[in-house]
Amino acid sequence: MREITEETGITPDALMPDAVFSSPVRDPRGWVISNSFVSVMSEENLNAHGGDDATDAKWFDVEFTLNGGEAMLVLRCEETLISAKLRMKSVKFGYPHFEISDSGGIAFDHTEIIACALYRLRSIIEDFDIIFDFLPEKFTLSALQKVQEAILNTPLLPANFRRKASPYIEETDEYTTGAGHRPAKLFKRKQGD
Repeated sequence: MREITEETGITPDALMPDAVFSSPVRDPRGWVISNSFVSVMSEENLNAHGGDDATDAKWFDVEFTLNGGEAMLVLRCEETLISAKLRMKSVKFGYPHFEISDSGGIAFDHTEIIACALYRLRSIIEDFDIIFDFLPEKFTLSALQKVQEAILNTPLLPANFRRKASPYIEETDEYTTGAGHRPAKLFKRKQGD
């Protein structure tokens, strides 16, 4: 948590451990082992600014498609477009292993790190318990839906989403405040019986 705050100026509410990358050849400077983590944050909480060794920090829109064993990772930020290609080698214990065909200029094995995180998130996002871990204790239905849409990279019909989410949520007597528009009802995770 300290490193992400230091490098971006942002402190996420929650970090999900994702994977360990430990190939001896992943960094030409020497054998470096990296632990990756994933977080989902709302746009209003994003105001990245680079730290000491990441002065050029920017937020990118990410597209990840997997067709058969071929994967495409596209990162967009203003006029910058980065495209990378990967090939899935295997999936073991729910963790994918990719081979980078074209890094698109992304350093080291960071293309694989991003692809693995997106693959894992998409494979577990149908489990609503995971979505709640990325939200505050009380949230709007649209915030809940935005998390799932962001991870799946696809819009969801609000009525269908609400029907799927209803067994997992309960209304509170509270509403959003100070948003400059009509207050939205707040919900919370339904507790088990």
